[in-house]
Amino acid sequence: MSNAQERLTDALYGLGWSTVKKLPEPVAVRLGRTIADLAWKQRGKGVQRLESNYARVVPDASPERLAELSRAGMRSYLRYWMESFRLPAWSEDRIKHGFDPQDLHHLTGGLAAGKGVILALPHLGNWDLAGAWVTTKLQTPFTTVAERLKPETLYDRFVAYREGLGMEVLPHNGGSAFGTLARRLRDGGLVCLVADRDLSASGVEVDFFGETTRMPAGPALLAQQTGALLMPVTLWYDESPVMRGRVHPPIAVPESGTREEKTSVMTQALADAFATGIADHPEDWHMLQRLWLADLDPAKAPENRDAARASGKETP
Repeated sequence: MSNAQERLTDALYGLGWSTVKKLPEPVAVRLGRTIADLAWKQRGKGVQRLESNYARVVPDASPERLAELSRAGMRSYLRYWMESFRLPAWSEDRIKHGFDPQDLHHLTGGLAAGKGVILALPHLGNWDLAGAWVTTKLQTPFTTVAERLKPETLYDRFVAYREGLGMEVLPHNGGSAFGTLARRLRDGGLVCLVADRDLSASGVEVDFFGETTRMPAGPALLAQQTGALLMPVTLWYDESPVMRGRVHPPIAVPESGTREEKTSVMTQALADAFATGIADHPEDWHMLQRLWLADLDPAKAPENRDAARASGKETP
């Protein structure tokens, strides 16, 4: 992305937070749906990738069904953005009544026991709204990490936005963030991480909807090192203005095995919980990027592996 494109992106996000939050909610809802439909009709790379990802989630879907899903997915994605731009202007009451999670006892019980808790989420629904609900309804602060965005001013906007919702935000830059997260957990605190896409290219390989991808090792490693409880969370929208969600039971640390083996087992369990929520509500999974290794490295696609094996040219 060029410097001019970065400045334009920053300006557009700034316009969203300064203007959209002032709109009446019905107007913002209609605006988001209009933008989503226009983007869907243009079938840019993001829409095509979203549809390709949905094809893994719903493998028996017809082309017509995939098109319906991608349209619904774009509407859900723009609902996320309209809500996020407006969240700083929402009243405490609006935030408290904007999210309705199931099985919350897993979280509240873990915190009441004095244990640290790690909530790990996929890109489902609106994780910022869920976070604002935790800091407002439960009055529980938490720590999270944010990807380093360009330009730096855009990253600063996101940090300021999330800090304004009561979150402690750390930059996603390796060991220093991990150490701070571990300290918060050892003190009995709460950490929330979006964990269905590996940003380091050194994550744990997992089976996800029948193909291999990588997910970050951080949640499982933090649970092992601190004794904190690792809980998957899945989110979804229905026809109401209220977002729904579920706190899944804690993922146990295996009793035996190396650290790497334990991390692999726990991350696979996390992926399985994510897959359950995504399969139930695929249109609310906002994954407009490449995710599976076969997409990141075409040589690893099943059909290419089979051809290489048949020709004797397959590499280790």
